[in-house]
Amino acid sequence: MEEGSLRIRKLLEHWMEHNDEHIARFLEVSGEAEKLGLKETSNSLRLAAETSGEVSKHLRKALNSM
Repeated sequence: MEEGSLRIRKLLEHWMEHNDEHIARFLEVSGEAEKLGLKETSNSLRLAAETSGEVSKHLRKALNSM
């Protein structure tokens, strides 16, 4: 694999992993917010997790297209 392609592959892998970590943390904190009665905050964090899931989907698609 060409050096430039390998660099892009490594970046995509890193971004996917990092983004998935954010998703998990958003959901964790959403649960904490819900327990504190912060319903709107909890809902917004869940939406952030869903949106980030879409980002991860596109990153995986980009990686699979290589």
